[in-house]
Amino acid sequence: MSQTLSKTMQRWTMSAVGRDNLTLSTAAIPEPGPGEVLVRVNAISLNYRDKIVIDGTMPLALPFPFTPASDMAGVVESLGEGVTRFQPGARVISTFSPDWIDGKPNGTARTPPYRTLGGVYQGMLAEYVVINENWLVASPTSLDDIQASTLPCAGLTAWFALVERGSLHAGQSVLVQGTGGVSMFALQIAKTHGAKVFVTSSSDEKLARAKALGADYGINRLQSDWVDTVYELTDEYGIDHIIETVGGTNLANSLRAVAVHGRISVIGVLDGYEISGPAGELLLKSPTIQGIGVGHRRALEDFIRAIDANRIKPVIETCYRFEELPQALAHLDRGAFGKIVLTPRD
Repeated sequence: MSQTLSKTMQRWTMSAVGRDNLTLSTAAIPEPGPGEVLVRVNAISLNYRDKIVIDGTMPLALPFPFTPASDMAGVVESLGEGVTRFQPGARVISTFSPDWIDGKPNGTARTPPYRTLGGVYQGMLAEYVVINENWLVASPTSLDDIQASTLPCAGLTAWFALVERGSLHAGQSVLVQGTGGVSMFALQIAKTHGAKVFVTSSSDEKLARAKALGADYGINRLQSDWVDTVYELTDEYGIDHIIETVGGTNLANSLRAVAVHGRISVIGVLDGYEISGPAGELLLKSPTIQGIGVGHRRALEDFIRAIDANRIKPVIETCYRFEELPQALAHLDRGAFGKIVLTPRD
């Protein structure tokens, strides 16, 4: 474990919500306890969720001082007592909801489940992390660590919506809203399943890039009523599965665009946490509207097998150095085509 001989590492922490409270500091490299492993972090992928946790617009009871971010890829450095799932040198990625292994997550009607890394649990923005062995999965063999770091949240969310819960099959149509991380994963997953993919965006340049990745149709939502365009392109049929990443009143547009007995996966809250739409389309079309809170470990392992089998390559717009977290967050504010990743070392 020669790289840990210095006994110290860098990590990002915050003393309260708000970007002004983020600090890059030096800390001792932790030691793994029973059932835990020490991981050398090689890449951290940022999500919109990380941004709103840091900004405080997603209210959570955070344990301060708090380290943000849920998604990392790295290498196991050492083991605590009793660890059996990994050996030193194993390449691993984190799981977004570490207590959710399979089936339904723990929670109640009054208190829905939400125990996540970089949320209730400490996050991954550190050069080394100690983590329970059950909170990790083996990295895909076909991806490097930068690519693999994008899977735990954005990648699994798209997979869970379309495959685990959506039972997507060849010949169906999928519409993705925007060109962020979840949307670009959904595009690639849908194409590997033989679906026809529609992408909406306000940028012709991003639509051209989405088409280069395999999108069948690109719709500039600023140039026309995108739902009317969907009607024209589908001969009035509509869309079998909509990846709803905007939220708020945009659900009304998704209800207009969805096919009879289609499916809408509500994922994003860009337009607010309160969603609304017309009862007419809901009652007459009878679509399935499903909320997607990422997914469980077993589905992530399924997704990784699919990545290796289909050679899916995550779309990464920019990599920033570890110390450039403020610039990376500013990039998230502007919107990214695909994912943004931080790397602690060259």
